[in-house]
Amino acid sequence: MKFKGIVHRLCMISATACLGAMVIQAQMPPGGGQQPGAGQQVPQQPAMPGTQNPGVIPGPGATSQDFGEKAFVSKGLEGDESEIAIGDLAQQKSQSNDVKQLAQKLVNDRTQMNQKWFMPLAHQLGVSIPNGPSKKDKKTTEKMQALSGNDFDTQYLTMMIKDHRKDLKEFQDEAKAAQDPNVKQVAQQGASVISQHLQLVEQVAKNHNVPVEGSSKQSSSM
Repeated sequence: MKFKGIVHRLCMISATACLGAMVIQAQMPPGGGQQPGAGQQVPQQPAMPGTQNPGVIPGPGATSQDFGEKAFVSKGLEGDESEIAIGDLAQQKSQSNDVKQLAQKLVNDRTQMNQKWFMPLAHQLGVSIPNGPSKKDKKTTEKMQALSGNDFDTQYLTMMIKDHRKDLKEFQDEAKAAQDPNVKQVAQQGASVISQHLQLVEQVAKNHNVPVEGSSKQSSSM
């Protein structure tokens, strides 16, 4: 009787163990729940579109040339915003008709350059669109707001001469160095427009006895 009781208990224990093993096996994921071994990859959730490298269009590995062209476009966008902001201020504060007319032309042309040339390039290259002028240019505009009359005109014309000469050189350099045909074309056309602007600025500056050093004709040669 004792022997039969022991056998009965062993059978009950064995049946319970088997049932538990079956439950555990049923709860395990396919593959037995083992950790991936060497050479195996852990499945990952696919990334949502637009979450990788925001503001940059996916493509081949970026080169220094790519970064240079993107920097040119980004700087061009900021330059347009800056000249538009200071030009709007000149139309409000200047008391000279020729300065107002000059400022209006610069604003109109730079607005066209921004919308028709640089914005499409920015989308093509994945360059982020600035919200406005740079912090440095904003501070300059704030300082200009404190001026009036001849003081304003002199400061504005002096600034435009300096900025246009600087911009002209940068556009000319990019026209030579750019590999992207669209960037090269914008740089070439932009250099031509800026060269014309510089000549206009220098002429108005001379009319207001603002010192004009150098020659825009020499600066515009490529």
